[in-house]
Amino acid sequence: MTSSYEHHDYDVLIIGAGGAGLRAAIEAKQRGLKVGIITKSLLGKAHTVMAEGGMAAAMGNVSAEDNWQVHFRDTMRGGKFLNNNRMAELHAKESPDRVRELEQWGALFDRTKEGKILQRDFGGHRYARLAHVGDRTGLELIRTLQQKVVSMDTDVFMECKVLKLVHDENGRIAGCVAYWRPTGEFVTFSAKAIILATGGAGKSWKFTSNSWEGTGDGHAMALWAGAQLIDMECIQFHPTGMVWPLSVRGLLVTEGVRGDGGVLRNSEGQRFMFNYVAPMFRDETAESEEEGDKWYDDHAAGRRPPELLPRDEVARAINSEVKAGRGTPHGGVYLDIASRRTPEFIRRRLPSMYHQFMELAGVDITSEPMEIGPTCHYIMGGVKVDADSAATLVPGLFAAGECAGGMHGANRLGGNSLSDLVVFGRRAGMGAADYIESGQAATSLDMSEVEEAVQEALAPFDRTEGENPYDIQRDLQEMMQLNVGIIRTAGEIEDAITQLETFTDRVKNIAVKGGRAYNPGWNLATDLPAMLTVCKTVARGASLRKESRGGHTREDFPKADPEFAKFNFAHTTSGGNWDSEIVTVESPLLPMPDELKALLEETK
Repeated sequence: MTSSYEHHDYDVLIIGAGGAGLRAAIEAKQRGLKVGIITKSLLGKAHTVMAEGGMAAAMGNVSAEDNWQVHFRDTMRGGKFLNNNRMAELHAKESPDRVRELEQWGALFDRTKEGKILQRDFGGHRYARLAHVGDRTGLELIRTLQQKVVSMDTDVFMECKVLKLVHDENGRIAGCVAYWRPTGEFVTFSAKAIILATGGAGKSWKFTSNSWEGTGDGHAMALWAGAQLIDMECIQFHPTGMVWPLSVRGLLVTEGVRGDGGVLRNSEGQRFMFNYVAPMFRDETAESEEEGDKWYDDHAAGRRPPELLPRDEVARAINSEVKAGRGTPHGGVYLDIASRRTPEFIRRRLPSMYHQFMELAGVDITSEPMEIGPTCHYIMGGVKVDADSAATLVPGLFAAGECAGGMHGANRLGGNSLSDLVVFGRRAGMGAADYIESGQAATSLDMSEVEEAVQEALAPFDRTEGENPYDIQRDLQEMMQLNVGIIRTAGEIEDAITQLETFTDRVKNIAVKGGRAYNPGWNLATDLPAMLTVCKTVARGASLRKESRGGHTREDFPKADPEFAKFNFAHTTSGGNWDSEIVTVESPLLPMPDELKALLEETK
């Protein structure tokens, strides 16, 4: 290949250095392949480090009754049966081995008295299932995988922003074009296979737990390259994000607080979650909170207290309390663990939460409640992949982690994300290696696609008059929060769809001043096409799904419709650019084997 740009050549190129990307790199390296990792942040700074509560795996260390079949059933029920059942099956079966593997590589999990890996309760999980490291599990996962990757002498390109995937003349993925954030200089990569592990898209909403990297790059690049996106309307608003002070609004409060005994109260001091479970599960005669807890455990088929219902249900309940005027002064509700556990217990089990609230909000959670509220946290939708190989519809392209769709259906259970990363990160590495060994990989890079992407990226510098990218980002976030947020209506969604076309024109008119080196305005300008693409697919899916299911709630269609449980909405583009028309079709769900259907009918 002849080019004036810096160039690198790999067998497997992984875009994203979070849990999925690192685990994919390990697998591909173990297959003897030349592997490169690109991250637009720094190694060790991936959003995976923010995952606190634990990783779900049916190891049975605390609850001996637990097994993969129950974990599968919990995942499918939590996802409101919109999941790819094969992905849910593989995840439930393989998660325990991935946890033990991390332990062998040096992860320091909390232990039971017998020395086994300790597991905690979490929302939507029938049994105590989450292996954890205090409330810093994601950090430990990244530390462990990063150490393993570095020990294998893997090339890592940091502060490198990928603009677009590039094909060969036969439509196979052949590489990508990117630029160095510190210098603004362009760089190309050739690869026989590319694995997308770019994480989420939450930065398109005003209140989010996502870090600055979460702009939907992988989702958008896959769509532009010819892959499908599914379930994009299903956005998880985590029930518990900080609501005060404003500087940290949206910062995540781990579900582990509730898993360790924390309860939700409204401004009247009422523990309101009992009002949002089925009447048969309420105890109207309980004389104390503790008695109510015990009654719920004994009579609700083994479920945990109602604060540990699936995240979508808890988030909607909090939203309802605030709308009814029973919220806190800053628009949330109270999360109280101080009245339920000793200060020593709280500081030992939740050290990060203790320090987070003490340092950022001046709140001592061992003696007073936290103000929390729903925050955009996770997108269940993503690139449609084959469950076993993580392959997309585009030859040579694979995806794993949050940017891949199917595993979690309409709603993700807490703790399933970290085990998802390592289960399907590994499978993406295997799938890429098998694809390369098949001899079908591309051998050339279409430089016309490279030049087109470069010119598009440079266009904002050519405009003397135009819009500030920060104004566009602010308006986009506010519009999505208002119109395609936690509760949706037809009028709001249609308004969003109309406004998104206006945003397309605005993005085409961005003007950036200064040079390319260390220019955050230009960096944002190159992020906005992906953000806008993701928003369009979310709004289209939300408009078409005329029901409420999981992370998608329609005020005008408050109930689930069984007909909508038969397919995913799948999005493609009519062209290969960010402003191309998006085409949406109904994609039938993967047929479920009879033996898996039988598991869903069991009650124990």
